[in-house]
Amino acid sequence: GFLFAEKCPVLSRTEFADVTAEMYPLGTRLYYECDSGYTRRSGHYLGIRCQSTEQVASWTYKEFECIDEKILLSMAPAMELDFTQKPERKTQSPAPQKRENLSEFDQKDFCGPPKTVPHASLILNNHYYVGQVLHFKCQNGYDKRPPTSGTRRCKKVNGKIIWTHLDMRCTNDS
Repeated sequence: GFLFAEKCPVLSRTEFADVTAEMYPLGTRLYYECDSGYTRRSGHYLGIRCQSTEQVASWTYKEFECIDEKILLSMAPAMELDFTQKPERKTQSPAPQKRENLSEFDQKDFCGPPKTVPHASLILNNHYYVGQVLHFKCQNGYDKRPPTSGTRRCKKVNGKIIWTHLDMRCTNDS
């Protein structure tokens, strides 16, 4: 891989929006967070990592699940879950990722967007690098006013590293 010197400024959180980047450099670790009202099944690990597998960058996932806290409370006494049924592993092959504009970057060194997990969202990774593009999409219920999605690109302008402006707001008013 190659080294990145050029880190982008830290982004403030965009309210009610999920953020994904188009690509992440090798070695990136990201963490999911269960949405409010949901909690991680105990013992599950919410982190993923971009690693090189057979010369291709791809995410390594551990199985995890965010479950409704109300269900969890009602099951609390009977927490002996039967783990003998293995979940069918449909999750192993990620959907083919669109790789149109990776001309500046090589997919040996970058992972595409991580998969979406029910009731979980990615915690914003504060480290982005020049050239990365972030996609913002309003969460369900907050997408009442267009535009409900947008992108920001980290780029260098006259020696200064900046984020392009994001032209969207996520609100749940009608």
